[in-house]
Amino acid sequence: MNEINLKRIDWTSIITLGLLICLGLGNIFSSSQTYNLESIFSINPFTKQLIFVLFSIFIFLFIQLLPINFFIKYSSILYVFSILTLLGLFFFGKEINGATAWYQLGSFSIQPSEFAKPITALALSKYLSDLNSNLKKIKTQFYSFLIILIPVSLITFQPDPGTSIIFLSFILVFYKVGLPSIYMNLFVGFVFLFFLTIIFSPTQVILFLILSIFLVFFLKRGRRTSYKKILIYGSIFSIFIFSVDFIFNNVFEQRHRDRFNVVIGVEQDILGTGYNTNQSRIALASGGVFGEGFLKGSQTKGKFVPQQHTDFIFSTVGEEWGFAGSSFIILVYVFLMLRISKRADLQRNLFSKIFSYSTVTIIFSHFFINIGMVIGIVPTIGIPLPFLSYGGSNLMAFVLLLSIYIKLDSQRTSRW
Repeated sequence: MNEINLKRIDWTSIITLGLLICLGLGNIFSSSQTYNLESIFSINPFTKQLIFVLFSIFIFLFIQLLPINFFIKYSSILYVFSILTLLGLFFFGKEINGATAWYQLGSFSIQPSEFAKPITALALSKYLSDLNSNLKKIKTQFYSFLIILIPVSLITFQPDPGTSIIFLSFILVFYKVGLPSIYMNLFVGFVFLFFLTIIFSPTQVILFLILSIFLVFFLKRGRRTSYKKILIYGSIFSIFIFSVDFIFNNVFEQRHRDRFNVVIGVEQDILGTGYNTNQSRIALASGGVFGEGFLKGSQTKGKFVPQQHTDFIFSTVGEEWGFAGSSFIILVYVFLMLRISKRADLQRNLFSKIFSYSTVTIIFSHFFINIGMVIGIVPTIGIPLPFLSYGGSNLMAFVLLLSIYIKLDSQRTSRW
């Protein structure tokens, strides 16, 4: 064990973390009114979340007592253990909402994929901080993507493609620490072409791509440019376009396909697939500027928004706290992410720097996708809002993530 250096700890981030957790408890209490809340000892989402908060406090304190070199020394072992827990789900896991992603422990359940996020961040930080690791080299790129691909594959086959998407955010970390820009260009292109191909036919998108290539050639004629690179991009994108149909119809389940179609406007189903998003929008709209008041949300009290205390907790915020309260919470998240990012730039230790960047990208991907789901610009794929949404695994995993960041940040001026 190691002493906690109170002077070097980022108390601002700790206070922000505590604030978000308290706000989460308040909104979970409000959105759980339809459960039995007569006694604080009754089993309901709010009292369960209180128990998870106590476990999270223990996790935070335990992490702060560990020696600083524990994380780099045992990150590989933790990664292997995480992969084994994901594999074990195929034999001992419990199916909930169509995905075998939980271990059942009495009245509680544990979701290993949530803990795989900070552990994968540790494994990547260790590998990329090695003296022989250089993201300009193909070998380093291969093993870096492999570290991500293993948990992504196991989580996708549960099937839980929503959670697996979060792991793609590590590409932003790669780009930050030296990954060639071609990968970021391909990633952005794949995302754009994926939605474009769903809306239109592959043939139409290919025609659009060909016209775009000819336009680039025309605009760059007479200039020194790499036509070979443009043709390579075009070839890769063409192959991807024709593979989208297979990915969309075979990797995603029907419920996921329906949600994509609702978001992009291919289908209109406010009583079926689009019901959650539609009711969430109604809740947000009814909140106005200052909200209907704590415990007074009509949509919340009427339980019109399914899973409101989990993935759609932000609709409770919008309805009861209004635009002002929603904006405040968004600003708190933005402040936390900017602070971690700024302090990551000050890190002298590469392992700590990479982990801090990973912390920001994981929080941002959850934050963006969850709020996007609530307002209807992102398909409903089951991504909780960090610290606010109900869920023990989610809360404890994010507290673990922040706890490790705070521990590493307390030693940011040393190279240890």
